[in-house]
Amino acid sequence: MKKYDVAAYIWPSYHYEPRMEHFWPEKDGEWYTVRRATPRFPGHDIPRIPLFGYQDEADPEVMRQHVLLARQHGINLFIMDWYWYENAPCFERQLNEGLIPALEGTDVKFYLMWANHDATSLWDMHTDRNDLLWTGQVDRAVLEPMFERVIEKYVSLDCYYRIDDKPVFSIFETPNLIEGLGGVAQTNQAFDWMRQRCIAHGLPGLHIQAIAHKAYEESASMHAGRESMIPNFDSATNYQYRQYADGEGDYVFWADEATSYWPDFEKIYGSFYPHVSIGWDDTHRHPSLKGAVLGSTPDAFEAYLWKAKRYLDSHPDQTPLVTLNSWNEWTEGSYLLPDMRWGYRYLQAVRNVFGED
Repeated sequence: MKKYDVAAYIWPSYHYEPRMEHFWPEKDGEWYTVRRATPRFPGHDIPRIPLFGYQDEADPEVMRQHVLLARQHGINLFIMDWYWYENAPCFERQLNEGLIPALEGTDVKFYLMWANHDATSLWDMHTDRNDLLWTGQVDRAVLEPMFERVIEKYVSLDCYYRIDDKPVFSIFETPNLIEGLGGVAQTNQAFDWMRQRCIAHGLPGLHIQAIAHKAYEESASMHAGRESMIPNFDSATNYQYRQYADGEGDYVFWADEATSYWPDFEKIYGSFYPHVSIGWDDTHRHPSLKGAVLGSTPDAFEAYLWKAKRYLDSHPDQTPLVTLNSWNEWTEGSYLLPDMRWGYRYLQAVRNVFGED
Protein backbone atom coordinates (compact mmCIF):
# COMPACT_ATOMS: atom_id res chain seq x y z
CA MET A 1 0.00 0.00 0.00
CA LYS A 2 1.30 3.44 -0.92
CA LYS A 3 2.64 5.45 2.00
CA TYR A 4 1.70 9.10 2.38
CA ASP A 5 3.29 11.81 4.50
CA VAL A 6 0.38 13.28 6.43
CA ALA A 7 1.39 16.44 8.28
CA ALA A 8 -0.59 18.29 10.95
CA TYR A 9 0.33 21.84 11.98
CA ILE A 10 0.91 22.55 15.66
CA TRP A 11 0.11 25.95 17.18
CA PRO A 12 2.44 25.86 20.21
CA SER A 13 0.52 28.10 22.61
CA TYR A 14 -0.94 25.59 25.04
CA HIS A 15 1.77 25.90 27.63
CA TYR A 16 3.23 28.71 29.71
CA GLU A 17 4.91 31.33 27.53
CA PRO A 18 6.33 34.15 29.70
CA ARG A 19 6.24 36.67 26.87
CA MET A 20 2.48 36.23 26.57
CA GLU A 21 1.58 36.24 30.25
CA HIS A 22 -0.14 39.64 29.94
CA PHE A 23 -2.63 38.00 27.53
CA TRP A 24 -2.95 34.64 29.30
CA PRO A 25 -2.38 35.33 33.02
CA GLU A 26 -3.31 31.84 34.24
CA LYS A 27 0.08 30.58 33.01
CA ASP A 28 -1.14 27.73 30.83
CA GLY A 29 -1.16 29.58 27.53
CA GLU A 30 -4.17 30.12 25.29
CA TRP A 31 -6.28 27.66 27.25
CA TYR A 32 -7.17 30.90 29.05
CA THR A 33 -9.10 31.96 25.93
CA VAL A 34 -10.54 28.52 25.13
CA ARG A 35 -12.11 28.25 28.58
CA ARG A 36 -13.89 31.60 28.17
CA ALA A 37 -15.48 31.05 24.77
CA THR A 38 -19.19 31.88 24.59
CA PRO A 39 -21.77 31.35 21.79
CA ARG A 40 -22.27 34.41 19.55
CA PHE A 41 -25.32 33.29 17.56
CA PRO A 42 -27.96 30.51 17.63
CA GLY A 43 -26.42 27.13 16.87
CA HIS A 44 -22.86 28.34 17.45
CA ASP A 45 -20.72 25.27 18.29
CA ILE A 46 -19.00 26.83 21.28
CA PRO A 47 -17.44 26.14 23.75
CA ARG A 48 -15.05 23.51 22.44
CA ILE A 49 -13.98 21.21 25.24
CA PRO A 50 -10.88 19.00 24.85
CA LEU A 51 -11.54 15.35 25.63
CA PHE A 52 -8.12 15.04 27.29
CA GLY A 53 -8.54 18.22 29.33
CA TYR A 54 -6.43 21.37 29.27
CA GLN A 55 -3.05 19.70 28.89
CA ASP A 56 0.39 21.25 29.16
CA GLU A 57 1.70 20.57 25.66
CA ALA A 58 5.29 21.31 26.67
CA ASP A 59 5.15 18.16 28.82
CA PRO A 60 6.94 15.29 27.00
CA GLU A 61 4.51 12.71 28.43
CA VAL A 62 1.57 14.67 27.00
CA MET A 63 3.28 14.98 23.64
CA ARG A 64 4.16 11.27 23.65
CA GLN A 65 0.44 10.58 24.00
CA HIS A 66 -0.21 12.92 21.07
CA VAL A 67 2.51 11.42 18.87
CA LEU A 68 1.25 7.88 19.39
CA LEU A 69 -2.35 8.98 18.83
CA ALA A 70 -1.40 10.68 15.58
CA ARG A 71 0.54 7.68 14.33
CA GLN A 72 -2.35 5.34 15.08
CA HIS A 73 -4.52 7.45 12.78
CA GLY A 74 -2.19 7.82 9.80
CA ILE A 75 -0.43 11.06 10.76
CA ASN A 76 3.34 10.66 10.62
CA LEU A 77 4.50 14.26 10.55
CA PHE A 78 4.05 17.49 12.49
CA ILE A 79 4.72 20.99 11.21
CA MET A 80 5.61 23.23 14.11
CA ASP A 81 4.63 26.89 13.92
CA TRP A 82 7.91 28.55 14.88
CA TYR A 83 8.37 32.18 15.91
CA TRP A 84 11.23 34.65 16.14
CA TYR A 85 10.53 38.08 17.61
CA GLU A 86 12.89 40.79 18.85
CA ASN A 87 15.80 38.58 17.82
CA ALA A 88 14.73 35.74 20.11
CA PRO A 89 12.54 32.62 19.85
CA CYS A 90 8.95 32.59 21.09
CA PHE A 91 6.61 29.64 21.81
CA GLU A 92 9.53 27.20 21.58
CA ARG A 93 9.02 25.15 24.74
CA GLN A 94 6.54 22.73 23.22
CA LEU A 95 9.01 21.85 20.49
CA ASN A 96 12.11 21.63 22.66
CA GLU A 97 10.70 20.10 25.84
CA GLY A 98 7.62 18.30 24.53
CA LEU A 99 7.63 17.20 20.91
CA ILE A 100 11.27 16.37 20.16
CA PRO A 101 11.70 14.08 23.20
CA ALA A 102 8.30 12.49 22.42
CA LEU A 103 9.37 11.56 18.88
CA GLU A 104 12.22 9.34 20.12
CA GLY A 105 11.80 5.73 19.08
CA THR A 106 9.02 6.48 16.57
CA ASP A 107 9.04 7.08 12.83
CA VAL A 108 7.11 10.36 13.25
CA LYS A 109 9.02 13.45 12.14
CA PHE A 110 8.63 17.22 12.21
CA TYR A 111 9.66 20.31 10.35
CA LEU A 112 9.41 24.04 11.00
CA MET A 113 7.07 26.58 9.53
CA TRP A 114 8.59 29.96 10.31
CA ALA A 115 5.53 32.00 11.27
CA ASN A 116 7.11 35.31 10.29
CA HIS A 117 3.95 37.35 10.58
CA ASP A 118 3.75 40.32 12.91
CA ALA A 119 2.72 39.65 16.51
CA THR A 120 -0.27 41.75 17.51
CA SER A 121 -2.90 42.09 20.22
CA LEU A 122 -4.97 39.57 18.23
CA TRP A 123 -4.15 37.12 21.04
CA ASP A 124 -5.88 39.36 23.62
CA MET A 125 -9.44 38.04 23.77
CA HIS A 126 -10.62 41.16 25.60
CA THR A 127 -10.16 43.58 22.68
CA ASP A 128 -10.91 43.80 18.98
CA ARG A 129 -7.82 45.92 18.45
CA ASN A 130 -4.95 44.57 16.40
CA ASP A 131 -2.05 46.63 17.72
CA LEU A 132 1.50 45.71 16.74
CA LEU A 133 3.63 44.06 19.43
CA TRP A 134 6.61 42.82 17.44
CA THR A 135 7.38 42.78 13.75
CA GLY A 136 7.93 39.49 11.98
CA GLN A 137 10.28 41.09 9.47
CA VAL A 138 14.01 40.45 9.61
CA ASP A 139 17.00 41.75 7.70
CA ARG A 140 20.07 39.68 6.84
CA ALA A 141 21.79 40.69 10.07
CA VAL A 142 18.97 39.01 12.01
CA LEU A 143 18.27 36.20 9.56
CA GLU A 144 21.77 34.75 9.45
CA PRO A 145 22.33 33.97 13.16
CA MET A 146 18.68 32.96 13.46
CA PHE A 147 19.01 30.39 10.69
CA GLU A 148 22.38 29.14 11.90
CA ARG A 149 20.62 28.32 15.15
CA VAL A 150 17.86 26.52 13.23
CA ILE A 151 20.44 24.37 11.45
CA GLU A 152 22.36 23.50 14.60
CA LYS A 153 19.32 22.94 16.82
CA TYR A 154 16.76 21.37 14.50
CA VAL A 155 17.35 20.55 10.85
CA SER A 156 20.30 18.26 11.53
CA LEU A 157 18.19 16.00 13.75
CA ASP A 158 17.31 12.52 12.49
CA CYS A 159 13.63 13.24 13.23
CA TYR A 160 13.62 16.33 11.01
CA TYR A 161 11.59 15.82 7.81
CA ARG A 162 13.23 15.92 4.39
CA ILE A 163 12.12 16.00 0.76
CA ASP A 164 14.66 14.54 -1.68
CA ASP A 165 16.92 14.21 1.36
CA LYS A 166 16.86 17.98 1.94
CA PRO A 167 15.42 19.33 5.20
CA VAL A 168 12.22 21.30 4.69
CA PHE A 169 11.87 24.83 6.01
CA SER A 170 8.51 26.47 5.44
CA ILE A 171 7.89 30.24 5.49
CA PHE A 172 4.47 31.64 6.35
CA GLU A 173 4.39 35.17 4.97
CA THR A 174 6.27 35.92 1.75
CA PRO A 175 5.51 39.69 1.62
CA ASN A 176 6.88 40.21 5.14
CA LEU A 177 9.98 38.22 4.22
CA ILE A 178 10.61 40.23 1.05
CA GLU A 179 10.05 43.58 2.73
CA GLY A 180 12.40 42.79 5.59
CA LEU A 181 15.16 41.56 3.29
CA GLY A 182 14.78 44.46 0.85
CA GLY A 183 13.25 42.86 -2.25
CA VAL A 184 12.82 39.65 -4.22
CA ALA A 185 16.40 39.62 -5.49
CA GLN A 186 17.73 40.04 -1.96
CA THR A 187 15.38 37.28 -0.77
CA ASN A 188 16.77 34.92 -3.41
CA GLN A 189 20.28 35.79 -2.27
CA ALA A 190 19.25 34.94 1.30
CA PHE A 191 17.79 31.63 0.09
CA ASP A 192 21.05 30.82 -1.68
CA TRP A 193 22.95 31.57 1.51
CA MET A 194 20.58 29.37 3.58
CA ARG A 195 21.01 26.46 1.19
CA GLN A 196 24.79 26.85 1.18
CA ARG A 197 24.91 26.96 4.97
CA CYS A 198 23.04 23.65 5.11
CA ILE A 199 25.56 22.15 2.68
CA ALA A 200 28.39 23.49 4.85
CA HIS A 201 26.84 21.60 7.77
CA GLY A 202 26.98 18.34 5.83
CA LEU A 203 23.41 18.39 4.52
CA PRO A 204 22.59 18.03 0.80
CA GLY A 205 20.86 21.41 0.73
CA LEU A 206 17.57 22.92 1.89
CA HIS A 207 14.00 22.62 0.60
CA ILE A 208 12.33 26.01 1.13
CA GLN A 209 8.56 25.86 1.11
CA ALA A 210 6.14 28.76 0.71
CA ILE A 211 2.78 29.06 2.39
CA ALA A 212 0.60 30.20 -0.50
CA HIS A 213 -1.73 33.14 0.13
CA LYS A 214 -4.42 34.07 -2.38
CA ALA A 215 -3.92 37.84 -2.08
CA TYR A 216 -0.17 37.71 -2.62
CA GLU A 217 -0.25 35.31 -5.55
CA GLU A 218 -3.00 37.33 -7.24
CA SER A 219 -0.92 40.49 -6.79
CA ALA A 220 2.11 38.75 -8.28
CA SER A 221 0.19 37.54 -11.31
CA MET A 222 -0.93 41.10 -12.06
CA HIS A 223 2.67 42.20 -12.45
CA ALA A 224 5.49 40.74 -14.49
CA GLY A 225 4.90 37.18 -13.31
CA ARG A 226 6.57 34.68 -11.03
CA GLU A 227 10.14 35.59 -11.90
CA SER A 228 9.86 39.14 -10.60
CA MET A 229 7.48 38.67 -7.65
CA ILE A 230 7.92 35.15 -6.24
CA PRO A 231 11.23 34.13 -4.65
CA ASN A 232 12.88 30.83 -5.55
CA PHE A 233 10.87 28.48 -3.37
CA ASP A 234 11.13 24.74 -3.95
CA SER A 235 7.44 24.12 -3.31
CA ALA A 236 4.32 25.51 -1.71
CA THR A 237 1.44 24.34 0.42
CA ASN A 238 -1.27 26.09 2.43
CA TYR A 239 -1.79 26.76 6.10
CA GLN A 240 -5.53 27.47 6.36
CA TYR A 241 -8.42 27.74 3.90
CA ARG A 242 -9.19 31.09 5.54
CA GLN A 243 -6.24 32.61 3.68
CA TYR A 244 -8.02 32.25 0.36
CA ALA A 245 -11.71 31.81 1.22
CA ASP A 246 -13.92 33.92 3.49
CA GLY A 247 -14.17 32.94 7.14
CA GLU A 248 -17.96 32.55 7.15
CA GLY A 249 -20.59 30.39 5.51
CA ASP A 250 -21.06 26.70 4.86
CA TYR A 251 -18.01 24.44 5.15
CA VAL A 252 -18.52 22.70 1.80
CA PHE A 253 -18.78 25.95 -0.18
CA TRP A 254 -15.80 27.31 1.77
CA ALA A 255 -13.66 24.25 1.10
CA ASP A 256 -14.71 24.09 -2.55
CA GLU A 257 -13.58 27.67 -3.08
CA ALA A 258 -10.27 27.11 -1.29
CA THR A 259 -9.35 23.90 -3.08
CA SER A 260 -10.20 25.42 -6.46
CA TYR A 261 -6.92 27.36 -6.22
CA TRP A 262 -4.70 24.27 -6.16
CA PRO A 263 -3.98 24.34 -9.94
CA ASP A 264 -3.09 28.04 -9.70
CA PHE A 265 -0.64 27.40 -6.88
CA GLU A 266 0.92 24.54 -8.82
CA LYS A 267 1.33 26.81 -11.84
CA ILE A 268 2.96 29.55 -9.76
CA TYR A 269 5.28 27.44 -7.60
CA GLY A 270 5.92 24.42 -9.81
CA SER A 271 5.41 21.96 -6.97
CA PHE A 272 2.36 22.20 -4.70
CA TYR A 273 1.32 19.98 -1.80
CA PRO A 274 -2.43 19.87 -1.14
CA HIS A 275 -3.91 21.07 2.11
CA VAL A 276 -7.12 20.34 4.02
CA SER A 277 -8.54 22.51 6.81
CA ILE A 278 -11.00 21.26 9.40
CA GLY A 279 -12.87 24.52 9.95
CA TRP A 280 -12.64 28.16 10.93
CA ASP A 281 -13.99 29.90 14.03
CA ASP A 282 -11.86 32.54 15.74
CA THR A 283 -14.67 34.21 17.67
CA HIS A 284 -12.77 33.25 20.84
CA ARG A 285 -10.26 36.00 20.15
CA HIS A 286 -12.61 38.85 19.21
CA PRO A 287 -15.25 40.23 21.60
CA SER A 288 -17.54 41.52 18.84
CA LEU A 289 -17.09 38.85 16.14
CA LYS A 290 -20.23 36.90 15.28
CA GLY A 291 -19.29 34.94 12.15
CA ALA A 292 -17.71 31.52 11.57
CA VAL A 293 -17.62 28.67 9.09
CA LEU A 294 -20.62 26.46 9.79
CA GLY A 295 -21.33 22.82 9.04
CA SER A 296 -17.79 21.57 9.68
CA THR A 297 -18.19 17.84 10.28
CA PRO A 298 -15.84 14.84 10.19
CA ASP A 299 -17.65 13.49 7.12
CA ALA A 300 -17.26 16.75 5.20
CA PHE A 301 -13.60 16.94 6.21
CA GLU A 302 -13.07 13.38 5.03
CA ALA A 303 -14.44 14.25 1.58
CA TYR A 304 -11.67 16.82 1.12
CA LEU A 305 -9.07 14.39 2.40
CA TRP A 306 -10.10 12.11 -0.47
CA LYS A 307 -9.74 15.05 -2.85
CA ALA A 308 -6.21 15.67 -1.55
CA LYS A 309 -5.36 11.99 -1.95
CA ARG A 310 -6.55 12.04 -5.56
CA TYR A 311 -4.37 15.09 -6.18
CA LEU A 312 -1.33 13.31 -4.75
CA ASP A 313 -2.02 10.17 -6.77
CA SER A 314 -2.22 12.29 -9.92
CA HIS A 315 1.28 13.64 -9.22
CA PRO A 316 3.31 10.42 -8.85
CA ASP A 317 6.66 12.17 -9.37
CA GLN A 318 6.07 14.36 -6.33
CA THR A 319 6.55 13.50 -2.66
CA PRO A 320 3.11 12.33 -1.38
CA LEU A 321 2.80 15.06 1.25
CA VAL A 322 -0.50 16.52 2.46
CA THR A 323 -0.82 19.20 5.16
CA LEU A 324 -3.69 19.51 7.63
CA ASN A 325 -4.87 22.42 9.72
CA SER A 326 -4.40 21.45 12.35
CA TRP A 327 -3.50 19.33 15.33
CA ASN A 328 -4.57 21.81 17.99
CA GLU A 329 -5.91 25.16 16.71
CA TRP A 330 -8.64 25.30 19.34
CA THR A 331 -9.05 29.07 19.10
CA GLU A 332 -9.51 28.88 15.33
CA GLY A 333 -11.95 25.96 15.37
CA SER A 334 -9.65 23.71 13.35
CA TYR A 335 -8.18 20.80 15.33
CA LEU A 336 -7.79 17.04 15.10
CA LEU A 337 -7.42 16.38 18.82
CA PRO A 338 -10.51 14.71 20.31
CA ASP A 339 -13.16 16.92 21.85
CA MET A 340 -16.37 16.37 23.82
CA ARG A 341 -18.61 16.71 20.74
CA TRP A 342 -16.96 14.67 18.00
CA GLY A 343 -14.68 12.44 20.04
CA TYR A 344 -12.05 10.83 17.79
CA ARG A 345 -14.00 11.18 14.55
CA TYR A 346 -11.73 13.73 12.86
CA LEU A 347 -8.75 11.48 13.52
CA GLN A 348 -10.74 8.51 12.26
CA ALA A 349 -11.43 10.44 9.04
CA VAL A 350 -7.68 10.77 8.48
CA ARG A 351 -7.19 7.06 9.16
CA ASN A 352 -10.01 6.17 6.75
CA VAL A 353 -8.21 7.95 3.91
CA PHE A 354 -4.50 7.69 4.73
CA GLY A 355 -4.21 4.85 7.22
CA GLU A 356 -1.70 2.18 6.29
CA ASP A 357 -3.69 -0.81 7.48
